[in-house]
Amino acid sequence: MDKTFDCVVCGSCVVDILTRPVSLDDPIGHGLLHLVEPIELTCGGTVSNSGIAMARLGMKTAAFSYLGRDDWAPVIRRRYEAEGIDTTGLMDHPTGATSTTVVMVDGSGERSFFHCVGAPKELNKSAYMDHLELFAQSRMMLVGYYSLMPNLEDDLAEVLAAIRATGCATAMDAAGEGGALKPLDRILPELDVYVPSRAEALNQTGETDPEKIIAIYRDCGAPGLLGVKLGSDGALLSPKPGELIQVEMVAAPGAVVDTTGAGDCFYAGLLTGLLRGLGVADAGRLAAGAGAANVTAPGGVGGVSDYAATAKLAGIG
Repeated sequence: MDKTFDCVVCGSCVVDILTRPVSLDDPIGHGLLHLVEPIELTCGGTVSNSGIAMARLGMKTAAFSYLGRDDWAPVIRRRYEAEGIDTTGLMDHPTGATSTTVVMVDGSGERSFFHCVGAPKELNKSAYMDHLELFAQSRMMLVGYYSLMPNLEDDLAEVLAAIRATGCATAMDAAGEGGALKPLDRILPELDVYVPSRAEALNQTGETDPEKIIAIYRDCGAPGLLGVKLGSDGALLSPKPGELIQVEMVAAPGAVVDTTGAGDCFYAGLLTGLLRGLGVADAGRLAAGAGAANVTAPGGVGGVSDYAATAKLAGIG
């Protein structure tokens, strides 16, 4: 059947207040005034960062999350609509607040956060099962973040199986410290794409070697595309058991301003490449290009441009 969407992006959906430059080594202090550049209001989290990046790369994208009934919710709706993201899957939660973060960025682009998790953490099995028709309209879904979904993770394997049964492929990203191998071991068999960072994978598996990390995921029954994001060392991808593809880092096309959202944009590029029919190696290069472009501007998706520019930066046709 024809699909309405290329990807439904689910989970963390945040208003970000960007403040820079802030020293991350000095204490904030009591009663002090810190002079900063103009403070910016934007959106973050996997729904915002990966969703907006995919939309800019030409994908038909929909959002699925909870917002609060507060003054922050319209900020997210307006931003998504301006970026061409379908917002019919954004639901008002009766008690939870819209998720918000103060992002403090130092002169090198590194960050620290003050974060209110808010309504998205209330997403649970029922929220997904009651909206399977949305996923049936999409070629793929991306959910984030593993280790930060307390009301969903124990049921996530069942939820992903139901979504796959609608004909929608599944992908998941991790965040925070990465969580543990349980319940990830039950979730992996229902995932078509899973590529955490090395730090997240270390906490999940106890291993630092990307090949050993991927082997552990395979032993859990993971059937699809696996990998590990390696920062300045690029990424290691495994399309199937016994096959490994090294993706080299793509140099940023300008000065590094803010590393917020680089991993989310990597995921956006990877899924866009796969959905466009690229081979895994080229999809990985597109992912690296999206991540590299993103860090050259403030915010979780500030530097990401369209597909043609990102593909050129990545060196693919």
